[in-house]
Amino acid sequence: MSLHAAPRRIAQRLLIIVAGLGLAGAAAAAEPTEMQRAAFKQAYAAAQQGGDSWRSLAGSLQDYPLYPYLEAASLTHDIRQIQRPQVDDYIKRYPGQLTTSDLRRDFLTELARRQDWDGFLAMYQPGLGDALSCNALQAQLSKGTQLNFDRDLAALWSKPKLPSACDPVLSAAHDQGLLTTPRLWDRIDRAADAVQPGTINSLAAWLPAADAESARRIASALSDAGAATVAANQWPDSPRNRQAAMLALERLARRQSVTADIAWQKLQSHFAFTPDQRNRVMYALALFHATDYDASALSRLIALPASVQTDTSREWRVRAALAQQDWTAVLAAIDAMPATQQQDGEWRWFRARALTQMGRDAEAQQVLGGLAAEPTFFGFLAADRVNAPYGICQLDLKSNPQRERTLLANQGLVRAFELYAVGLPKQARREWTQALDGADPDTLKLAVDLANRRGWYDRAVFTFNTGDALRYYEQRFPLASQDGLVPQAKEAGIDPSWAYAILRAESAWMADARSGADARGLMQLLPSTAALVAKRNGVTWTGGDSLYDPITNIILGTRYLAQMADRFNGAPWLASAAYNAGPGKVDQWLEARGTLPPDLFIATIPYKETREYVARVMSFAVIYDWRQHGNAVTLSRWLTPIGQTYMLPDSHSERKLAGCPAVAPPTPAEAASAAPASSLLPPAAASSSGTR
Repeated sequence: MSLHAAPRRIAQRLLIIVAGLGLAGAAAAAEPTEMQRAAFKQAYAAAQQGGDSWRSLAGSLQDYPLYPYLEAASLTHDIRQIQRPQVDDYIKRYPGQLTTSDLRRDFLTELARRQDWDGFLAMYQPGLGDALSCNALQAQLSKGTQLNFDRDLAALWSKPKLPSACDPVLSAAHDQGLLTTPRLWDRIDRAADAVQPGTINSLAAWLPAADAESARRIASALSDAGAATVAANQWPDSPRNRQAAMLALERLARRQSVTADIAWQKLQSHFAFTPDQRNRVMYALALFHATDYDASALSRLIALPASVQTDTSREWRVRAALAQQDWTAVLAAIDAMPATQQQDGEWRWFRARALTQMGRDAEAQQVLGGLAAEPTFFGFLAADRVNAPYGICQLDLKSNPQRERTLLANQGLVRAFELYAVGLPKQARREWTQALDGADPDTLKLAVDLANRRGWYDRAVFTFNTGDALRYYEQRFPLASQDGLVPQAKEAGIDPSWAYAILRAESAWMADARSGADARGLMQLLPSTAALVAKRNGVTWTGGDSLYDPITNIILGTRYLAQMADRFNGAPWLASAAYNAGPGKVDQWLEARGTLPPDLFIATIPYKETREYVARVMSFAVIYDWRQHGNAVTLSRWLTPIGQTYMLPDSHSERKLAGCPAVAPPTPAEAASAAPASSLLPPAAASSSGTR
């Protein structure tokens, strides 16, 4: 933390403490009116165009909590025309606000562009990111200051990728003789671990000629593993070329395990690989043969030396055995896991499955009895198997009007709520984080409750994510009728509980969510997909940004879900896999393992993200069904066997109650025979499918 930031952080925490104590005299300001919000939106739109036209629209907003955002937006738009006195004046009037720190950062970037190094150094504060750190070093260089590697560069040098603003500084460091060959190789190794071939190529030019070629080979191994494994047959056998060949084989195994196997047969006689390098290649081949459905995967994984094994390779040993339905091998693979890993809900479920298949029903029942109390995918499966209620143990938030009023004296929180109300959720989340930095659990609960009442549902999802807070189901799994999900799901012919579950898993109720692949909104639709769905269903399509409107997003999202369900006999679990990974991938997996029961099929999905996604969505569907009806259609009914048609629940469908089961702990003998491991993890840790 910089010295400049410390007073602000301390002040924030003191404010939170004051709010938590509910000191006399603290009172919340009056709730802003809809008229003020409308005026702000109009003024903010004008401010984002620059100039002073916004001022005539903001005459009644002097005391409005978001007034500083107007001037900041205008100054940011005009950043190339404004001068330092304007920025200094704003900073003095609004100290400690996010708009102030943002404006400072933006103007520092502009001063660097202008190469106004005197002005830059006068305004600079440490801790504003790598680009500005490098700008600050460039400013010092402009004064004739010599760089010191340990003082100025060591922290930056340890990062595998740096912004272009650092290029002049690194060039100066090279010219000063600071970038020695050992230091260059140290950073190249870090970049290789982080798969940053661009960084490696940029550093190669500063190496001696012989080393430079080896560095470029390492970069090629990361960027085009297939070509590199072919070219490696002509490389001289040197330590760095071996490293490049090993990396190429590892990378190729991820995409084409059979091709990597063939390349390995050639290259292991060409290079004198170290034992560690050989083990890394053998590990990659074993692991990715398993994800490619290769029958040899199980024996490869068993044969890996213990020193090479990881949690991932051990779990894939179980998955490979499950794919073959070799229950003895399943049990042996689970027993080979560390005690803590065995306690994951997934492996307890498959231990019980294996024990049942091997005729050891009493041991299986003991495992299932404990697992059935957990509100997770595998806990719900266990409850179905032993005919127990679902272990959904609800906690209710208790209101405290006096403390709530006191908490609303926190102006940062007021700004957060107001930003959400005027449709600026990204800025709202930032204000929330700063306002509640260091807050105690009771204060956070009050803040989440206030947010929920304002329709800001994602705060509960991200705040109530550990321990007993996971039991605030009403807040973590909201039923937002204003977005029209239930009628839209019914009109599309799908179960609203499943649609709610998809929405919750996709965006955690963030209407402005946007993925790296450009999926948008509550149900995370790609604009290209949404356009096709809109055309197919006769829905007016006005472009990708319309997906940030909850109603539009839900209309198209529910129709796309119905489309996926129709493709897979209505099965929500297979349609969920298709929603995440694409229907083409699911078709491939069905062709390879379409005879497996649903739980085994899910366990052997090659993509970790999709495996966990399907389990999470289906557990969420159970919870949302319970939230809507007070009981839930059984998870087992959701998991229609492959090839059978799924039918929507009706009045005859089996439903389950939920509650807080009291599970007696197993005796030492029972524990030793049923699950020989350490004490059970809490439900949140037992399976990733139980939380967001």
